[in-house]
Amino acid sequence: MARQEYVERTVPIPDGVSIDLEGKVVKVSGPLGKLEKDLSHMPVDIAIKGSSVVISAKWPRKREIGMVGTAAGHVRNMMKGVQRGFTYKLKMVYAHFPMSVRFSKPDGKVLIENFCGEKTPRVVDVVGGVDVTVSGDDILVKGMDLEEVSQTAANIEAATGIKEKDQRVFLDGIYVYERSEGM
Repeated sequence: MARQEYVERTVPIPDGVSIDLEGKVVKVSGPLGKLEKDLSHMPVDIAIKGSSVVISAKWPRKREIGMVGTAAGHVRNMMKGVQRGFTYKLKMVYAHFPMSVRFSKPDGKVLIENFCGEKTPRVVDVVGGVDVTVSGDDILVKGMDLEEVSQTAANIEAATGIKEKDQRVFLDGIYVYERSEGM
């Protein structure tokens, strides 16, 4: 099968969102704020045509075809982020030792205390400008950048991993149970 000559994805720009391009650095601004992402490592061409962003590649191989879709997904997620934002909900699950979670905003750290009766708290770094809220057994991770929100939620979930015990029996931990758009 012959290679395709040209592949492109078009991402429409919604009302209330503006986009600037400086080479392959995409800057998106909207009602919630501004996001910036450097896509210079991707072998794609990015242009603004009318009211849409066009990501394309000429004579792409399989890898470049995938990167066109990935770049379009990044731009689409940035637009959703500056319009509505993203929220991940996590639940604290414990059987015997009640754990507590605190968010220290100046340090950018989440402290998980008394996990499985441990004396020293487990410390999790918060990525970027993400806001973490603790209410009861629920933890809300909110922000504009999907990558920062999802990485922070994954860091919190991974910090409570139990090693060398049967995970079907020892279910203690913090788990993501809902992902949604909107803050």
